[in-house]
Amino acid sequence: MARQTIPRLPAVELEPERPAERAVIWLHGLGADGHDFPPIVPELDLDPALAIRWVFPHAPPIPVTINGGMLMPAWYDIRGLDFDRRHDEEGMRLSAACITSLIERENERGLPCERIALAGFSQGGAVAAHVALRHPQRLAGLACLSTYLVLPDALAAERSPANRDLPIFQAHGTFDPLVTLARGREARERLGELGYALEWHEYPMEHQVCAAEIRDLGRWFAARFGS
Repeated sequence: MARQTIPRLPAVELEPERPAERAVIWLHGLGADGHDFPPIVPELDLDPALAIRWVFPHAPPIPVTINGGMLMPAWYDIRGLDFDRRHDEEGMRLSAACITSLIERENERGLPCERIALAGFSQGGAVAAHVALRHPQRLAGLACLSTYLVLPDALAAERSPANRDLPIFQAHGTFDPLVTLARGREARERLGELGYALEWHEYPMEHQVCAAEIRDLGRWFAARFGS
């Protein structure tokens, strides 16, 4: 993929009170946008001294097959209900390149990769995991919320040695009707087989986030970034 073909995605950004020392790039789910998760940031109850810049990129609108070809914000096309055949690999890899470009922008703004974490919900979580596990430089962590792995068969060959012990927070709703708990557990098991340090949580919820999850995620971010 030619470098000049990779767009720099627009994003909602929340700046800390003092110059940023850390960053979280957080990807929304299918049909949402970068405004979806900023309201959660205060609920994470993180120390302002961590000086975290929060970056919430907007996925571009594309036709989504499973929704009758309707244009909506999406990180890649979803072609059917069968998870084993529905992944749009070209679209996934383009989105992954766009997120890698956002990591590089944080590097340009003075933040090394070990001070940058990726997070994502649902389809955004799938992209965040795809990028983090393959990124050539060590990242601070990966938060996967109500999501699954895409291209899991390629992961063993494509994963980065720099992130083979990447701390991972994975959470899922026990009543999720869209991305079932079984799919989340499959991702957990695959990551465990490959030796990743994974913190797993289940919550009595559907395809959403809940207060207990936000509290646990806040504690996890605090541990990843230190005080």
